[in-house]
Amino acid sequence: MMEKDKLVASVSGFLFEYDTPRMVTVRNKNIGVTFRLIQLGVLAYIIGWVFIYEKGYQSTDSTISSVSVKVKGIGFTNLSEMGPRIFDAVDYSFPSQGSDSFVIMTNYIVTPRQTLTYCTQQQSPRGCKSNSDCSAGEFDRYGQGIMSGKCRNNTEGSNSCEIFGWCPAENDHHVSNPPLLMAAENFTIFIKNAITFTAFGVSRRNIVESITKEVLKNCTYHKVHDPLCPVFRLGYIVEEIKANFTALAYKGGMIGIVINWDCDLDWPENLCIPTYSFHQLYGGLGKEKASTGFNFRYAKYYKENGTETRDLYKVFGIRLDIMVNGKAGKFNIIPTVTTIGSGVGVFGVATLLCDLVMLHFLSKRNFYKQKKFKTVKGDSSKMTTGQGSKDATKTTHCTASRDNPMQ
Repeated sequence: MMEKDKLVASVSGFLFEYDTPRMVTVRNKNIGVTFRLIQLGVLAYIIGWVFIYEKGYQSTDSTISSVSVKVKGIGFTNLSEMGPRIFDAVDYSFPSQGSDSFVIMTNYIVTPRQTLTYCTQQQSPRGCKSNSDCSAGEFDRYGQGIMSGKCRNNTEGSNSCEIFGWCPAENDHHVSNPPLLMAAENFTIFIKNAITFTAFGVSRRNIVESITKEVLKNCTYHKVHDPLCPVFRLGYIVEEIKANFTALAYKGGMIGIVINWDCDLDWPENLCIPTYSFHQLYGGLGKEKASTGFNFRYAKYYKENGTETRDLYKVFGIRLDIMVNGKAGKFNIIPTVTTIGSGVGVFGVATLLCDLVMLHFLSKRNFYKQKKFKTVKGDSSKMTTGQGSKDATKTTHCTASRDNPMQ
């Protein structure tokens, strides 16, 4: 029966009781100063961080972007097997009409006049001692053709399996050092970037108003002296990532070019301009690292005396990936009101911390609890006017004073 009465009392208390904050003015300088300092910190956070730095009064939009690239420069090589040769953008830039990811060749190995016939491999994942080590009709993962079943001595003086494939087989053990196309250091890259902020109907190009045709013909990007020129010297980009051009060109590498648009559209649109930064991707070069650098192969096919022939190139180059980031903001009443409302709510932290100290850590905490909390029983209509005024309740308010009658 007692358990039932307790249950009924608990349910009754939950349904028929109402808690309301009680306003108590506590004249304690320590709590009062703490209260004001917390409020000051919250106000500085709202104004300084939320409104000024984060621009909480703006609505934002990300960018839609397109990129195209043109590379300019001339390279020259004179190899014994190929003779003197000029390289222009069509030869050393892949693809020739650059997109947001392209490669500039800096070094290469050429295997000229390959035809389909039988020959020994110049590089083999495994040697052979007899024909039984070379399974006819099969190929190794790193082989250069289909094995014929014969074990023969190759031009390097070691035994390897004979293959049917493009012969003579490629030998890429010897990479030219210094790189063959050191002239690439002075090649220039012209980047055209167009962006749109659809939410605001704003479109911009990285060829901004100050970049005229005459300026474009003669300018070269420099982060201090000419930060808006969209023409970049490859050697300067390598310098910006703190790398050595000769070392990077030897076996290739990967570089990221980041175009960042951070626009405040509460100001004129011509102030919306890009900034550029450069980053080395995939780490640096080092003997202890596996598969460093960047390379690929391509071939040029032709017929010689009626026989299909090709020149095989193993290309080492610098791959450049262009990445565009963009964000624009503009004043909007909805995020402004939302931010102000959130900031007002944060002010409650001051009261919460002040109450926590006052009710749990001060020596007079029991006395403060008696003044803050009061239980009222019965119908409020039976209360006198004086009682109602004494029991009117709101948030605890702490003020600083030299008089501490309640300490």
